[in-house]
Amino acid sequence: MTDKITIYDVAARAGVSISTVSLVLNSPTRVRQATRERVLTAADELGFVPKADAVTRARKGVGRIGVIAPFSSYPSFSRRLAGVFAAVGAEALEVVVFDQQSAASATSPLLSSLPITRRLDGLIIMGLPLEDSVVERLHAQRLPTVVIDSPRPRFEAVVTDDEAGGELVARHLLERGHRRLAYVGEAQRSHAYVSPSESRLAGFRREVGPGLPEVAVRLVRHDVGQARAATHALLDQADPPTAVFAHDDTLAGGVLAAARDRGLAVPEDLAVVGFDDSDLAQALDLTTVRQPFEESGRLALRALLDQMQGSRTGRRTTVLELDLVVRATT
Repeated sequence: MTDKITIYDVAARAGVSISTVSLVLNSPTRVRQATRERVLTAADELGFVPKADAVTRARKGVGRIGVIAPFSSYPSFSRRLAGVFAAVGAEALEVVVFDQQSAASATSPLLSSLPITRRLDGLIIMGLPLEDSVVERLHAQRLPTVVIDSPRPRFEAVVTDDEAGGELVARHLLERGHRRLAYVGEAQRSHAYVSPSESRLAGFRREVGPGLPEVAVRLVRHDVGQARAATHALLDQADPPTAVFAHDDTLAGGVLAAARDRGLAVPEDLAVVGFDDSDLAQALDLTTVRQPFEESGRLALRALLDQMQGSRTGRRTTVLELDLVVRATT
């Protein structure tokens, strides 16, 4: 019966024109959220599935997977993408990367409409919190999905333990004899989920204990200048820190810039630790936590292919190891 359901049926059920249904399926950002949700709900209830695109791809013998990486200008996301592309190899796959601000919201038009359009055979979601309604739609439409760093029970996940990374840094600095520590992190974009910055701070704080008061924590935008200014504010305190842990290597660069502004010797006057082990960390000779970014992309792609081929159910969580890389800044 579902084969007989047409766009006209969806339009009638939703109380909209067929052009509106077409926009929801093809250009969802051009439709108001309330209308978009009404159309998608009607399509779900009727079991409507657009077929033209799937038939075209079937004739070509090429599968198509989507990767949502909304901040792929961040080195961490671009390196994960590199891992995905490396794992594709000779597979007959098209990889479509969605990099847009709207994708950063769990209620985005993109995440809501993707499963029903059937334009993708599989999906990798990097670092995005997913609302229950989106999870249910992806699951109900049986779109193979793997998430990176935002695990949900219904999906296979590849994650790193950010709290463990914060603990690694704290132990290292405490072993170096530091007792006045501080944290410069990225401000939370949404309180609907726990960000990597919050997780790293939680692990750092748990290991440091009372030695990390609220005045020693500064949360800023992901910007070197903001981290630089935040570090100056920390150094202006009556008991300034002797060591600063930054959410990532970019913010650590701002901390180092502030130390240079003050004429402070690193690490003698101020120790600095970053996170990610990016090219910047290597150039700055920065102590940092190394994440296996490329490996997370490769594992996610392999897990997705296994799901698409029916050899895995998609409920496993793989936790990757972190390593502390000690360099000149501590």
